[in-house]
Amino acid sequence: MMKKNEFYSFLKEIPKAEIHLHIEAVISKDSIKKLYFKANGTEFSDAEMKKLFSYEDLNGFIAAFLQVQSLFTSVDDFDLVFSDLKQYIIDNGISYAEVFFAPSAFVKKGFVYGDIMKNFSRNIAAIKKETGVDVRILVDVSRTFGLENAEKNLDMLLADKIPEVIGIGLGGAESKGPCKDFGPVFERARKNGLKTVAHAGEDVDAWSIWDALDVLHSARIGHGITAIQDEKLMVRLKDEKIPLEVAPTSNVFTKKYVPSFDKHPIRTFFNKGLLVTVNTDDPLFFKVSLLDEYWNLHTELGFTLEEIKQLILNSFDSTFLSDTDKKAWCDKVEKAWK
Repeated sequence: MMKKNEFYSFLKEIPKAEIHLHIEAVISKDSIKKLYFKANGTEFSDAEMKKLFSYEDLNGFIAAFLQVQSLFTSVDDFDLVFSDLKQYIIDNGISYAEVFFAPSAFVKKGFVYGDIMKNFSRNIAAIKKETGVDVRILVDVSRTFGLENAEKNLDMLLADKIPEVIGIGLGGAESKGPCKDFGPVFERARKNGLKTVAHAGEDVDAWSIWDALDVLHSARIGHGITAIQDEKLMVRLKDEKIPLEVAPTSNVFTKKYVPSFDKHPIRTFFNKGLLVTVNTDDPLFFKVSLLDEYWNLHTELGFTLEEIKQLILNSFDSTFLSDTDKKAWCDKVEKAWK
């Protein structure tokens, strides 16, 4: 087993993809303070910051996530988010990212979706110029606010589509918005050339993953940890090479299905040959980075360096890049590893 500092230094130099990352949750505490001061004209105290991050379950986390979103007062505030995203990419040696953005709360505040997308396009271009990293967006149509709101989010996406937006996702409180309710939105998205992914099996039993596959025809499954309950489902995921966007620390936090890191089903999924990828979900909220996640797998679940390399290759293979680009990145991983 490598020493921690050696592991981090080595892995930082290896090209990596992250495909399950909520962009608002890459924001730093310093940026939250700036947003709060701009919105309220007073400082955000340490006590308030501590209270913001004092949650104990998935719904509590979602409430905190929405509270951070509520601090935004203008579209230009997203410049802070992208500045933090750029630093996160640099710190973790990320070469390509597909990130979620949930517009619902901002549109309800009166933000114009088209203006948000102009900001995103400008910031993504700047990140590319400064780091060489491509960032692509999956718009979270959100199960939290119901089907009608999800349809409106898709309408906005199609009316003001930018090249950086490649698809839609279904996030939010899984227990309150079953996958099966959002079939029409996903069907229309695919007909318009968009990729589709869904959070499923994070906070609900394995039937949610079945619905994500059979009703939503999701190309990837966000989290998918309750697949461990269903041997037939695991066989299907393996045979159809459906990627699982696993975020171990996030799953441990919710504690509903994973009581501790060493009990996480990612080891079983990997051993059975499922296409598992490693992600952070919400770095600020769960106090974790992509390098941290790989280190935890190495130390808590005994993933060898060769197995970690395979997880990194899996992440590129699970992106929505072209087959040619996937192969090019995997070749770069192999070369860097040597």
